[in-house]
Amino acid sequence: MTADETLNELLVRLFKDIMEIEGRCLVTEEFKDISYNDFHILEAVGTGNPRSMTEIAKLMRVTTGTLTKAMDALTDKGYVVRERSRQDKRVVQVSLTLKGMAAHAHHEMFHREMIASAKGQLTEQEMPVLIYALAKLADYFQAEYGIGDT
Repeated sequence: MTADETLNELLVRLFKDIMEIEGRCLVTEEFKDISYNDFHILEAVGTGNPRSMTEIAKLMRVTTGTLTKAMDALTDKGYVVRERSRQDKRVVQVSLTLKGMAAHAHHEMFHREMIASAKGQLTEQEMPVLIYALAKLADYFQAEYGIGDT
């Protein structure tokens, strides 16, 4: 197998594996009413100040129309609250409820555990090499495709 074939196989496998593992770990008994994608919407909403639907759609790289449907479901399930801005009634602000914050924390914990586990497989010398290589990949995707700029 050539280096190009090996690199392609590894990137594709890692992408699929991380997506599958994250999906399996996030959708637990407590959060069985939301999807893998919903967790990423909650992450985009964040735990700080309310965000506008436009900001969240931009972070998610979707249209506000696409986001609205998912946000309707998250609102109905009690994960988010939407309110019109007092300054501009056209703007809808979204924030997490306590239930949404719990799901957000669950998602963050998954990532912390995944990173800790991955780090546990590497030596102190290998960590900077991995970080450097991943940073170069991220820079490439940003420069070539405009991905990862948010």
